[in-house]
Amino acid sequence: MSMMSRAAAILVAALFLALPAKAQSSDPENTLILEVPSGRVVIRLRPDLAPAHVERIKTLTREGFYDGVPFHRVIEGFMAQTGDPTGTGTGGSKYPDLQAEFTGTPFERGVLGMARTSDPDSANSQFFIMFAPAPHLNGQYTAFGEVIEGMEHVDAIKKGSVAQNGMVSNPDRIVRARIAADVN
Repeated sequence: MSMMSRAAAILVAALFLALPAKAQSSDPENTLILEVPSGRVVIRLRPDLAPAHVERIKTLTREGFYDGVPFHRVIEGFMAQTGDPTGTGTGGSKYPDLQAEFTGTPFERGVLGMARTSDPDSANSQFFIMFAPAPHLNGQYTAFGEVIEGMEHVDAIKKGSVAQNGMVSNPDRIVRARIAADVN
């Protein structure tokens, strides 16, 4: 790449990042909106990274599966986990587990990943949103999206007890989840 085209690429990237977060996600079919107790969280889904996982999230969202589901495990400085309607960390959807779609995507603040058991192919409906970078998760969990607006509302989710590995008593819940393409 020539010095001029490299400079142009850097300028274009900088201009893109300077856009309001909403402008960065122009694909309503791959935009997830979570209403949480303190406000709205907008998430850019990444089918380019994890097509099967994104499809599962969209299917469950459209079925209303995530509405009212608790953030059952929330660890300050690490992540907030949801997607288990039982609130115990052991529940999932009626669908079969998914095969892992691991990539080199780093688990940084705002990245969404699928929760799983020790079996890499056990992700189902539970997911987590990162509060901070966690390089030990890189290549070990499926990353499928990133918060592009409303991270302050994720930060406000009620935290769990350190003694209970982040399990939350009387947890905050997803008020409503929608795919932007379905919102009138």
